[in-house]
Formats: sequence, C-alpha cells, structure tokens
Amino acid sequence: MTENTPSSPDESIHDGQGTYDVVLLVEQALTPADAEQVRSLHSEIEDKVVYHVLLPLEDAAARIEASLGTLGAGDLMAAPALAMNDVDIDALRRECEENSSSDLQRTLKAIAAAGGTAHGKVTSEPPVDALAALVTAVDAREAIILTRPHVVAEFFHVDWTSRARRKLGVPVLHLIEHENFDEQASGSGEGVSGL
Repeated sequence: MTENTPSSPDESIHDGQGTYDVVLLVEQALTPADAEQVRSLHSEIEDKVVYHVLLPLEDAAARIEASLGTLGAGDLMAAPALAMNDVDIDALRRECEENSSSDLQRTLKAIAAAGGTAHGKVTSEPPVDALAALVTAVDAREAIILTRPHVVAEFFHVDWTSRARRKLGVPVLHLIEHENFDEQASGSGEGVSGL
C-alpha cells in the first residue's frame, strides 16, 4: 500500500477514531429486543456507531381508505351512508403526526437503552428517497430497513429493500421487526423468508 492509498474500510472502523453511520428505515417503534438486535450487528466496531432513524409519517388518507375498505359490500348496503364530512381530516392528520412522533421517540429511547447513539426524524417523503438522501447526507456505511412482521406487509415493503439496493452504494439489510435472527433465518416467524 502506498502513502496515497486510503486505508481499507475494514481497518478504519476498528481504530476507534471515527464514526460508523447507519441509517435505519423503520415502519413502527422498535422494541427493546429489536434495538438490541440492531446493536448486536455492530458490536465489534470500535468506532462510534451512530444510528440515523427515519420513520415515515403515517398517512391519514391511507387510514381512511383502509378503514372504509374493511367494510364489506353487504355492510355498505345495510349501513347508512358514511359522509366524508363527518371525518375530521385535520384531526386525523394531527393524530398521525403525534403517533409517528411518539413511535420515533420510543425507537430512539430503545436504541439508547441498548447502548447506542441515535438521532431521527419523521419523514413525509417517499421512504426510499428519504433513505437515499439521508445515506448521502451522513455518508452512511450501511442502511437497515425494518418492516412489520406480518406477511402482507412483507410483500408490500420488500420493494423498499430492492429499490434501496439499486439506489444506494452501501449494503442494505432487511430485517423483520419483532422477530429475532433465529426466527427470521428459520422462517418460523411471521415474516416471509428467502426474499
């Protein structure tokens, strides 16, 4: 190695002098077990590991559509008409913002309790775009996407991971929230394995 050749990334994370930035894209508040699991991925890194958490803002319009979508056709015919005027969109939007902010604060506290340093924000941008922008802004070494454990959510959000892998120049790990590594590896948890 010549004097002008930078040291390899592996050497630089073990000298205890820099930071190792990781961007986490999460759908909901991490549990203490989730935070411990994420921290365990970086236990051998001697540099300071800093987590930058992104939590997409819960969408008020999607909540209304989902609740209306749960009504079956028979229910719609038998029930009185639901007037959209009866739905306070601004109140629902405020509730979504408060829920997302609360989930973010619980996540940051869980990471801190696991011994990590974390910063975060709620974003209304498309999740993969926000992830890519933050990876670039903090010069992150890796990105981790944590999605809900149920099968339907897994199918919908697997695209986050594939899109992020195409867009980012860093490793992207996809984990299932509320499942330990053994459950994810064996397929015994609720998430979809092998994707």
